[in-house]
Amino acid sequence: MVLTSVSALAQQKLTLEEIWGGAFRTQGMTALEAMKNTNQYTVLNFDRATRSSQIDLYDFATLEKVATLLDSKNHKELEGIDSYTFSKDEKKILIANHSDQIFRHSFVADYFIYDTASKSLVKLADYKVQEPTFSPDGTQIAYAYQNNLYVYDLNSKKHTQITTDGKKNAIINGITDWVYEEEFSFVRAYDWNAAGDKIAFIRFDETNVPEFSMDMYNQGLYPTQEVFKYPKAGEKNSEVSLHIYDVKAASAKKINLDKYNDFYIARIEWTNEANTLSAQVLNRHQNNLDLLFVDGNSGTTKVVLNEKDKAYVDVTDNLTFLKDNSFIWTSEKDGFNHIYHYDKNGKLKNQITKGKWEVTAYYGFDEKAGTIYFQSTENGSINRDVYCIKLNGSGKKRLTIQTGTNGATFSPNFQYFINSYSSAKNAPKYTLHETKSGKLIKTIVSNETLEEKLAKYDLPTKEFSEITTEKGHKLNTWMIKPKDFDPNKKYPVFMFQYSGPGSQQVDNNWNSTDDYWFMMLAQQGYIVACVDGRGTGFKGAEFKKCTQKELGKYEVEDQIDAAKLFGTYPYVDKSRIGIFGWSYGGFMASNCLFQGADVFKTAIAVAPVTSWRYYDSIYTERYMQTPQENASGYDNNSPINHVSKLKGNFLLVHGTADDNVHVQNTMKMIEALVQANKQFDWAIYPDKNHGIYGGKTRLQLYTKMTNFIKEKL
Repeated sequence: MVLTSVSALAQQKLTLEEIWGGAFRTQGMTALEAMKNTNQYTVLNFDRATRSSQIDLYDFATLEKVATLLDSKNHKELEGIDSYTFSKDEKKILIANHSDQIFRHSFVADYFIYDTASKSLVKLADYKVQEPTFSPDGTQIAYAYQNNLYVYDLNSKKHTQITTDGKKNAIINGITDWVYEEEFSFVRAYDWNAAGDKIAFIRFDETNVPEFSMDMYNQGLYPTQEVFKYPKAGEKNSEVSLHIYDVKAASAKKINLDKYNDFYIARIEWTNEANTLSAQVLNRHQNNLDLLFVDGNSGTTKVVLNEKDKAYVDVTDNLTFLKDNSFIWTSEKDGFNHIYHYDKNGKLKNQITKGKWEVTAYYGFDEKAGTIYFQSTENGSINRDVYCIKLNGSGKKRLTIQTGTNGATFSPNFQYFINSYSSAKNAPKYTLHETKSGKLIKTIVSNETLEEKLAKYDLPTKEFSEITTEKGHKLNTWMIKPKDFDPNKKYPVFMFQYSGPGSQQVDNNWNSTDDYWFMMLAQQGYIVACVDGRGTGFKGAEFKKCTQKELGKYEVEDQIDAAKLFGTYPYVDKSRIGIFGWSYGGFMASNCLFQGADVFKTAIAVAPVTSWRYYDSIYTERYMQTPQENASGYDNNSPINHVSKLKGNFLLVHGTADDNVHVQNTMKMIEALVQANKQFDWAIYPDKNHGIYGGKTRLQLYTKMTNFIKEKL
C-alpha cells in the first residue's frame, strides 16, 4: 500500500493542455446591451442542443426572460448571429453573420435587417459590408463597401452610393485607415445627425503613405503577399478631410480645416442640435486638441474647447451632450483624470469630480435626478468601484461594496444596474442592484462551478503590495509564491510585465489565461512577480507621463531596480531571476536582459518592438515625437543597440503575419545579435498575427516557453 500525504492529494497540478484547452473558462453575459426605451436588456445566447443563436430580452427589475426577440433556427439563411445593433426605436435589428476579420476591430459581414413586429428578415446587400447603422428614424441604413459610403432606403429598397472615389490603398470614405483603427480605436468614421438628413464622414487619402508587405506562407504553392498602408514614426500619414453629405439634396460639402496642418480628426459626433457637428482635431504631436463645432448647413467651424498638455492629450469616448447641448468632458488637466461640465459654448460650468484618483469609465447621466454615474480608482489604484455624483459635484456615493474590479451596466431609467465583479481571489460574478441604495437584488451569473473545480488545485494566490526601489519610487506589485512556500528556501523569480504608457498589469481582477500559467510555474517551484513601473497608468498624469520622449528608459530602470530589490529577499535566489513580456513587454524584456545583464539570467520576448522607428506614427509619436526630432530617444532605448551586453539566455518569438508589430522588428534584432556573435533561441510562427494563436499554436508556444524557463532559469 502506497501512502500519499494529504497535501500532495490536495494539490492537483495545472497542465498547459487544460489552460489552453479552455478548462478554466468563465461564464459571462455575452453582448449584454441595456435597451434605451424600456427597462430591459438583451443578451446573445447560444443553444448547444439546436446550435442556434438567440437574442433574448430580459426585464431589469425581475431578471426574468420576457421574450426571445430572434432565434436563428427560425431563419435558415441566418446561420448564427455574430453581433447585433438596434434601430433608435428598437423595433428593428441589424444582424451580422459570416464575419471576416480585417484588422483588430474591423471586419466585413453579411448583414440582415430584422423587424421585431412583423418578424421579417431581409438581407441588407448581396455582398459583405462594413459598419452599417440605422438613421435615427430607422428608415435608412448607411454602410461602407469597398472604401465607399452607401445609403440603403428600407422603403424603396434602393441603394445609393454617396462617395465614388474609394480605392484600396488610396482613398477610404467613412472607415478609418489601419493606424487610426489601431491607435484611436474606432472603425466607423461617419455619423448620422439627429434629423437623419445629414451624414458627416472623414475621408482618408492614404496615397502617399508608405506600404508594408507581409508574405503569407500557408496559402498554396507560392506565398501570397498582403500589402497595406502603414505609416511608421516620422513617415507620411493619411491626409484627412471632413465632409457633410446632405441626404435630401444628394450633395456633399467639404469642411474647411485649412488652418490645421498635418493633423488628426480623432473623433466626430453630431451634438443634440441636428445641425451642429462636433469634431476633435489633434496636432501631430497630440499635445493640442481642439473640440470644434461645425455648422451642418454653412460648414463654418468654431473652437469650443482647447486642451493642451506638455506631453499628450488622451482621446476618449466620454464626450456626452446633454439635452441643452452642454457637455460632459474628461481631462487630466489637474493631474488626474476627472469629469468636467461645459456649457454649449465651451465655458466651464464645473469640475464635477476631484481628488488624487482617476475616473476610469463614464457610464451616463440621469437627466431626471441630475446624477452622473462613473467608475474610478478612489478605493486604490488597483481597484475599480462604481460611484454616482450630482452634476454640481455634491453627494458623491459609492455604489459597489466588494473590493476588486467592479463595472456597471445601468437600466435606461438608472433604477437598476448589473454589477460585473471580480478580484484576484473571486471569479467573475454578475449581480443585479438597486441604484439608489446599491442593494443586491439577485445574482445573475456566478462562477461557483469553476471556483469548486479550482479548489481541487489549491492554487497559490496573488499577494499585492507596494515596493519602494532604491531610487525611492513606489511601485504596485503582485507576487505568486508556491503554495508550500518555505521562507528558508531560495527560489528563482520569474517576472512578468507589459509597462506601456497608461497600462496596468497589477490590478485586483480575476485571472487571465497567463495567470494560470504563472500559477503552474509556482506549482513547479518558481516565484512569479509583476511590477507596474513608471509610465503605467492610474496613479496620476505625472507618474504616467514621466517617460515622455524616452520610452524604455525609466521603465527598464524600474524593472531592473525591482529585480535587485527581490534579490535582497532572503528566500530569493538572486542568480536566477528571469523576465517575460509580449509586445511592449517584449521590448522591455529584451532591454532588461541586455541592460541588466548582471541582474537577469533569462528573458523571453514575444512579438517585441525592437526600435520605435519601426512602429506606427500615432502611437509612437504621441510619446516620442518623430525620429527626426528625437533621434537619441529612439536609439538610446532600442534593445538592438544593446545586444553586445547580452550574457544570459534569450528566447525571441514572433508571428510572420503580425500587421501591428511587424516581424521586421525581430529580424532586425536577430541580425544585430548574429553580428554581435551572441547565441540565443528563437521561434517564428508562420502566418500568425500579433496574438500568435489558432489551433494548437498557443499550446505549442507556452510549452516551448515553459521548457525554456525550466532549462534556463
